[in-house]
Amino acid sequence: MLTTLMIGNKIAEARKKMNISQSQLAEHLFISSQAVGKWERGESMPDIITINRLAEILGVDLNYFSENFKSAVNETAQPAPLVNQPVETASEKKQKKPGIDMSRGNWQDADFSGLKNLNEKFSSSNMQRCLFTGSDMSGLLLKSNNIESCDFSDSDISNSYIRSSFLSKNTFKLCSLKESEFSASYISGCDFSGADLSNVVIKSGGFEKNIITNAVLNNTSFINTQISDIIFDGTIEDCHFENCSFTRVTFQNATLTNTFFKCKSLKKIQFIECVADKLTYAFLKNGKADLSGITVLAS
Repeated sequence: MLTTLMIGNKIAEARKKMNISQSQLAEHLFISSQAVGKWERGESMPDIITINRLAEILGVDLNYFSENFKSAVNETAQPAPLVNQPVETASEKKQKKPGIDMSRGNWQDADFSGLKNLNEKFSSSNMQRCLFTGSDMSGLLLKSNNIESCDFSDSDISNSYIRSSFLSKNTFKLCSLKESEFSASYISGCDFSGADLSNVVIKSGGFEKNIITNAVLNNTSFINTQISDIIFDGTIEDCHFENCSFTRVTFQNATLTNTFFKCKSLKKIQFIECVADKLTYAFLKNGKADLSGITVLAS
């Protein structure tokens, strides 16, 4: 019979293989590190929904948490022959090169600058202090990654999808992140100075202590996001804040136009020397924001 301690041991084992701490795992799940500690000590057990999230974050199959878990990969199994499979010529075989997949890796202090077509090759990986400067990473797909103190300066990361990942102290200066989506991810202490965040969606996660000076915020959406210790500046146009919570958030020397706020409370936002169009001003007033630092744009 599978016990709470057995489940806890499995969580601890997978977590350590990813080289993340209890607190980092807790941040992925938006729970306390004490709760993770109780699981690993066998004092309590996560519910089935949380186990599904754990499987995604830790990069394991759900069967991993079963009593009689065996590796999902059968090394002795051979693929079934294909019917009418065309025979490759010697020249065709020579031209084919094996794909490079660096997923589920533990990468530290590596230089990947200038790489192209990474796509899913780094999913479920732990990356620390790696260089990706000047890389073409458009269409990047990351799932359950831990990315810390890496440098992505001047890279193209547009049309990318980052899910259930932890991003801490990374540099995204002058990056293009256009059309990218961060889902159920925790982004903390990162530098997005001068980055293009047009049409970016950040949802169901955390966004705190990040630098976004001179970043392009155009049709950028924050949905179900915990936003804290952030200073928004510059032009903020056609942006969207929905069901977000705000802690120590400041809009300073910012021009807000056609920007939608639909949140429970905007009282904790501070506005300093800002201007806003009538529509944005109406949203802020409806959310009971302190409007003393805002001037309404003339029609």
